[in-house]
Amino acid sequence: MHKFLRAVGFSKITKEELETLFQKIIDHPTVQKAAEDSEGNEFAELSKEYGDFFGISLRGTFDEDDTFHLDYYYPYFCGNTLSTQEKPDIEKHAEKESYAGICDEVRVGVTLIFYLQNVVDYLAEKNNPMFRLQKKGVVLSGLSTDGKILLPINKDEKKHKQLEQQKIERNNMIAAARNGDENAIENLTLEDIDTYSLLSRRIMREDILSIVENYFMPYGIESDQYAILGDIMDCRFLQNEYTGENVYVMDLVCNDIPFSICINQKDLLGEPAVGRRFKGTIWLQGSICYQN
Repeated sequence: MHKFLRAVGFSKITKEELETLFQKIIDHPTVQKAAEDSEGNEFAELSKEYGDFFGISLRGTFDEDDTFHLDYYYPYFCGNTLSTQEKPDIEKHAEKESYAGICDEVRVGVTLIFYLQNVVDYLAEKNNPMFRLQKKGVVLSGLSTDGKILLPINKDEKKHKQLEQQKIERNNMIAAARNGDENAIENLTLEDIDTYSLLSRRIMREDILSIVENYFMPYGIESDQYAILGDIMDCRFLQNEYTGENVYVMDLVCNDIPFSICINQKDLLGEPAVGRRFKGTIWLQGSICYQN
């Protein structure tokens, strides 16, 4: 059983029920796509939505009799906001025909690794020279099985504008440092030392979550899972039409990167609302945007 099935409203489903569900998806998919995989075989993806932009995808192959053979499945949630315009690198996983996307995003400070959703589009673009499309960016999304709602940090408008300017300057310095600018590297090092010193003093009398506004950090040993703390920009209460379970969909901004997450109501502590913050762990998924 996939760990993140519960995030899209399948917390109580059994293996037997899941097998029946797979057959229903094969018979009546919402979306069906096919392309040639890395070994020259036909690769197919059948997806079924059970709510707005979330559901289950089956990946496998069709034989000569048009019978679908399942290789693996995964729950998905599709975002609707362009998260980054950085060009992603795509790497195939070793054990199956699935792919990871890698983005060097200066706003986060770490390399973003996500589970690629639109593999068929990527394979079609990769294998067919006549189908070449320009990469426009990546839409990121996340599934969560553990989260809580926090109150926002109280900031005045003047301080907010100062912080925004400081973020822009720091991102420019990081970009320069990556290009080998020694002055930028030295300034970043000194800035980190000053930040550590300031945090060491404030942590003695303040709560850490009142000092740290948001973060985006790798979590555990799997490269596409992250611990996040982000501001809630929008929130929707949805229902899985197959199980009747309720899920929350939240649009977040974390380290200036916009993306959406989906979490089961049972796994969320607190009441989400615009202006509050979400703290939890996510499985990061992403879809490459293509344009002619």
